[in-house]
Amino acid sequence: MHDGILIGEGVVLDARPASFVTRSLAALLDLAVVGVVVIVLAVVAVEQLGSLDGQWLRVVSVVLSVLVMVVVPVTVETLTRGRSLGKLAAGLRVVRDDGGPVRFRHAFSRALVGVGELWLTLGSVALITSLSNPRGKRLGDMLAGTYVIRVRGGRGWTAPLGMPPELAGWARAADIRRLPDGLALAARQFLDRAARLAPASRASLANELAGRVEPFVAPSPPPGTPAEAFLHAVLFERRDRELARGKQEHERAQARAATLHRLPYAVPDPRT
Repeated sequence: MHDGILIGEGVVLDARPASFVTRSLAALLDLAVVGVVVIVLAVVAVEQLGSLDGQWLRVVSVVLSVLVMVVVPVTVETLTRGRSLGKLAAGLRVVRDDGGPVRFRHAFSRALVGVGELWLTLGSVALITSLSNPRGKRLGDMLAGTYVIRVRGGRGWTAPLGMPPELAGWARAADIRRLPDGLALAARQFLDRAARLAPASRASLANELAGRVEPFVAPSPPPGTPAEAFLHAVLFERRDRELARGKQEHERAQARAATLHRLPYAVPDPRT
């Protein structure tokens, strides 16, 4: 069973690497967008900088090249957490090897290496590297510690989580903060389709996932706890804690906003 990733936007991601075809499609779409940007910038440069001498034109061309090949891709991937226009259209996203969202340093490494393996070699190095890597990584991904996955998002759960009464006290006191998002999602996917599995497969997967989850939970569940009950308790408690944390952060943000907009002491507020 493949792990998945639940990102901040509430989108469920499938952690299986994207196929070479879909990555190529996304790259072609990105290239088309970049081509339009280059044409527009070239037209503007000719109209506005046509009177400059050759030396300044070379400087401007270098600046534009850096802008197109490095600055724009880094900015887009950082702000969108790994989704360029091409990847958005193809349903792809760049994530870290551990399934987390990419940051500036990951996007910068990918773009910097991409100058050589994508632009200077017309993508031939990236093509060979991607085809020979099990995860479809190019050199930029290897250096940055990232890979491209398909977005499988949006579907709601059909089977609700439930807290086994006998585990409620243990779950409230348990430390589950270290449980990775990908592993939590794998367990949630299993519980969602457990009723449709054959009994032997269901028991085997439940035991396997419980064994993978238990090292991230302290203390361990009471002896003799069924695997599925353990998974339900952990995920139910994890969800409730995340909801409570989100509510607290929202209330703190509202309080800070009210403080910032409050008028000084003794000054009447015309809105009241």
